[in-house]
Amino acid sequence: MSVLVVGFDATILNVALTTLSTELDASTSQLQWIIDAYLLVFAAMLLPAGLVGDRFGRTRTLVAGLLIFGVASLVGAWSETSTEVIAARALMGVGAAMILPATMSLIPTLFAREERTRAIGIWSAVFAAGIPLGPILGGWLLRHFWWGSVFMVNLPVLIIAVVASMVFLPESRDESVPRIDFLGVTLVVVGLSALAYGIIEAPTEGWAAANVIVALVAGVVLLGAFVVWQHRARSPMIDVALLRCRSFMVAIVVTTLASAVMYGVLFLVPQYLESGMGNDAFGTGVRIWPLAFGVLCAAAVTERLALRLGYAKVIAAGMAILAAGCAIGAMTSVTDRYWYVAAWLAVVGLGLGLSLIPGLDVALKELSDDEAGRGSGLVMAFRQIGAALGVAVLGSVMSTQYRRHLVVEALPQDEADTAQRSFEGAAVVAQRMTELGLDGEHLLGSALHAYLRGMSHALVVCGVIAILGSVTSLIFLTSSSGADGDPIATD
Repeated sequence: MSVLVVGFDATILNVALTTLSTELDASTSQLQWIIDAYLLVFAAMLLPAGLVGDRFGRTRTLVAGLLIFGVASLVGAWSETSTEVIAARALMGVGAAMILPATMSLIPTLFAREERTRAIGIWSAVFAAGIPLGPILGGWLLRHFWWGSVFMVNLPVLIIAVVASMVFLPESRDESVPRIDFLGVTLVVVGLSALAYGIIEAPTEGWAAANVIVALVAGVVLLGAFVVWQHRARSPMIDVALLRCRSFMVAIVVTTLASAVMYGVLFLVPQYLESGMGNDAFGTGVRIWPLAFGVLCAAAVTERLALRLGYAKVIAAGMAILAAGCAIGAMTSVTDRYWYVAAWLAVVGLGLGLSLIPGLDVALKELSDDEAGRGSGLVMAFRQIGAALGVAVLGSVMSTQYRRHLVVEALPQDEADTAQRSFEGAAVVAQRMTELGLDGEHLLGSALHAYLRGMSHALVVCGVIAILGSVTSLIFLTSSSGADGDPIATD
């Protein structure tokens, strides 16, 4: 239940982006921040949250995270501006950061090594189930209630999860872990936020704009300072010894790249399905299901494939399938029907499942029981960093191409600005034009063409990322994946 609520909240707002764009007059960059505020804080707080769980108790940390998540959901439900929604999503990120590593770190303490692959498969399958459940549930709520209901739906699940955690989960801790590195937390939060700000705002402000350059430079400098500080700090957030393990590092790289692709696709496709293909929010959520179906199919066979072929081959094949799915998606045209989108989404989901699940298994096999919280936090932190930067980079690629190919020369300046802010903005302007007896269909067709061009460019980038992950697995994970599937750490 705990993993499920984090999973579907990572995607439940993706089908609400069109509604938020209209109701709160949110631009594309604001929509990116609504998604990224959650992911960035989630990523940055995962590292100290893992330490908190190890020191003060993993079940106790899990319950605290669920309660914070619930309070943030209430704040988000009654927000009146985009800024308030972004702030609520950031607070939800804090709660999620406490929840996820606690659930993952409980796996090594509850299950013997021979049972962990299956446990991780179930954990991943439930998290994956949240991916389609979020859009479907969010779409159903938006069809029947106001947009704040996509936050309120968390509360029943959270209440059940809190009670069940307190009743059924044993407490475990490792009081020898180092203290929380507050300077490190500050450096990574501000550094990631600055980097994401520069990437997100560049398509609107221009890559040469002073604020964009300052943000990008500041982000790189602060993240560099974080790396240096981790080598000098008495109580670093990152266990540097873990980073010397080759199989652990390869697993982190692969899962980070796969997460970037997954969240990038989940940011791009719902807007196309809703504004481009004319589906409502519920219909859009249902139509994203093939991606999760692919992940679930992979989860059903990953354990057997890993034992027979070894982790390196399974992960490399998964990333190659992911690249193929993105390549097929990049060829989507305005005349394609939904079945074409469903087909390549299923291929993408299959590739994600075959790369993410064994990648997480490889990483967790390198952790002792005492390292479970810190190691799990590190793995999930890199995954969420990949997710946040995936939304930022791929959203910016899409936005740049969209603005470049959208034809607005014949529109008044204020209408042109609205249309260029987002695909949904162009749809609103086109509707107003139609109501006035003007040719709104021409603008809507131009917006659809421009959005597809942007989505195609972004999917090409996704394919390149996936190929990079496949090659990395084959080259660097080969010596760590025998036929028995057990990785061997190599420094």
